[in-house]
Amino acid sequence: MPHISLPEGLTGIRGAMAFRPETARPLNALAEVLLHAPNTLSAGERELIATYVSYLNDCYYCQTCHGYIAAALHDGDEELVRRVKADFQHADISEKLKALLVIAGKVQKGGKQVTADDVDFAHTVGATDLEIHDTVLIAAAFCMYNRYVDGLDTWQPHAEALYRERGKHVAKVGYISASNEYLPPKPAAELIVK
Repeated sequence: MPHISLPEGLTGIRGAMAFRPETARPLNALAEVLLHAPNTLSAGERELIATYVSYLNDCYYCQTCHGYIAAALHDGDEELVRRVKADFQHADISEKLKALLVIAGKVQKGGKQVTADDVDFAHTVGATDLEIHDTVLIAAAFCMYNRYVDGLDTWQPHAEALYRERGKHVAKVGYISASNEYLPPKPAAELIVK
């Protein structure tokens, strides 16, 4: 039962965002840029980073939802997502992504845990400065998103089919388009270009 009165029928972060659209829009815009917009890291790789950090934070909603988005972006490979969460060093992913997951895991513990050696190693296996930057920001943002979801004790049903279908949908349309389903239209004053 959520700690505050959130809109009914919306799982996890969607309920919290529908409660406060003014903060939801920039949070969704950040997720869109970090996870869905064009990048040298694939959307599937970035979703795996978000899933892994959410797993480390024990956020059921985010690790499940983003895990299914990641699976959808990897041709439905749900086993890959399970392997990344359990032991990414032995998962069938690139050495670059493994190095970035090391960095993401350290950010989850605390930003100062990331070392110059971690970054140097990521560079040696092909990570760019932008990819390292975005990995750190995805990890930091998901610590925030996870705490937002769990701090309000949002509704997080254990219904895998629900998350699987939502994951396919978000993988296809992105975060901003998906949020239009539960956020009211922007007030006319916000639509005026200045």
